[in-house]
Amino acid sequence: MSSPHVLTPGSSVRTIMLLVLLALLPAIAAYYFFFGPGILISLALASVTALVAEAAMLQLRNYPVKHFLTDGSAILTAWLLALSIPPLAPWWLIVVGTAFAIIVAKHLYGGLGNNLFNPAMVGFAVLMISFPSYMTQWTAPLLLTQHPVGFSEALQYYFSGTLQGVNLDAVTMATPLDTLKTQLNLQHTVSEVKNMPIFGNFGGKGGEIVAAMYLLGGLFLLQQRIITWHTPVSFLVTLALVAALFNGIDPSRYASPMFHLFTGGAMLGAFFIATDYVTSPTTPLGKLIFGASAGFLVYVIRVFGGYPDGIAFAVLIMNAAVPLIDAYTQPRVYGHGTKPE
Repeated sequence: MSSPHVLTPGSSVRTIMLLVLLALLPAIAAYYFFFGPGILISLALASVTALVAEAAMLQLRNYPVKHFLTDGSAILTAWLLALSIPPLAPWWLIVVGTAFAIIVAKHLYGGLGNNLFNPAMVGFAVLMISFPSYMTQWTAPLLLTQHPVGFSEALQYYFSGTLQGVNLDAVTMATPLDTLKTQLNLQHTVSEVKNMPIFGNFGGKGGEIVAAMYLLGGLFLLQQRIITWHTPVSFLVTLALVAALFNGIDPSRYASPMFHLFTGGAMLGAFFIATDYVTSPTTPLGKLIFGASAGFLVYVIRVFGGYPDGIAFAVLIMNAAVPLIDAYTQPRVYGHGTKPE
């Protein structure tokens, strides 16, 4: 990590990365329970690809491979990307996205501590723009499908692109955010859309529990002081307030704040992506500005943009603004002016 970061004893990069990976486990378990074992294959493929790409780049750059390969940063990038893309994506999609994240977004910028943009979100954005059809084949909740995809079936699809005896449309669906946007464009109201079977109490069936587990993992990171409250709280509060404003104006066209908080990648983005040490501000005020701006952009992209979820694009836009945010939110140094020179 680049300065200025003051680490407490025992807070090595490896320790921090392992604790973040540990915080993701409840959500992964919920993902497995509600959507099947495909997510485990995605995580494994992404992890292997990340380690191979990391080792290759370290070797090319004459860095000690073992030291940096075991710090956990490559695995964390792989997991965040795998959790952001459909769990039944073909193997090459995961490999391409992960390799791009590690090689281009991380190492071509100088490696850990020097990258301007969050590598996992760069990989996601590249896949979304380049292969949109594959990025919309989300696995349906097991409770809603007559053909649950087991481990062997998921493995078969990853490497052959087919499911023997099963039509892919029978086990995949649009995300709740995409479904809501599509149905609203067809002049249905929010209340009518939310009566569809894919919706649960707040968000998508099963997905809202996954989001709750991301929240639980985020609270663990706060308790461990791996992250501070500024970015996730400002992110979620802003997203909720803007959603409440539009929902209050026209509840038939705009979903409730709880829907936006517990649908899509809001919780994952707030606690695990927007809080990235390298690509987020270093000052408390800067973190508040960063989180609030990202939360606002997520809502704008979700409701008025062309993509159903805006986490990746909102974070990447704000990553570009981090140097400016840091420059104008640094605490005043005694004897110097308040403005950056």
